[in-house]
Amino acid sequence: MKRPALALGLALLLGLGLSACQEETTAAKPAPVAMTLAATGYYCQMTALDHDGPKAQIHLKGNPHPLWFTQVRDAVAFTLSPEEPKDYVAVYVSDMGKAESWENPGEANWIDAETAWFVIGSRKTGGMGAPEVIPFGSENGAEGFVAEQGGNIVRLSEIPEAYVLGSVVSKDQSGSEAMTMVEASQ
Repeated sequence: MKRPALALGLALLLGLGLSACQEETTAAKPAPVAMTLAATGYYCQMTALDHDGPKAQIHLKGNPHPLWFTQVRDAVAFTLSPEEPKDYVAVYVSDMGKAESWENPGEANWIDAETAWFVIGSRKTGGMGAPEVIPFGSENGAEGFVAEQGGNIVRLSEIPEAYVLGSVVSKDQSGSEAMTMVEASQ
């Protein structure tokens, strides 16, 4: 009689332990936060809503407030830069397939960067004027964008480090090309 009770007790204990591990894993990834006027770009310290194009938010372990990025490019650079912390638990990006427009990417249409499809090398530039990493919740959405704006479709792990950490050639007001550093690579 004692053995079945002991086995049942052990099974319950193990089950509770597994349940606690599963809850801990689920709890470790916070939900995305809707962007408000208080969302300030991590690198530029400007209001994220004041810039066109997709945005990003990165959640660090133990911090209830996300880091905001006025360009998705800068958030990807953050994850790749050896100088930045690596204790992030979630990276969310604007789903441009659900955006009202380039000028209004939306405050609450976030997708997990790990599951997103990204367009790089298109004719569109991000909120700070640098080439952008443009996220979509579906491959079809990314394909439609590429048909209109050019570029290549990649997954997060396929974004070249040089694309987000390298210098950028831009045109100044006179139309002359100038080499500039992107905020995330400074």
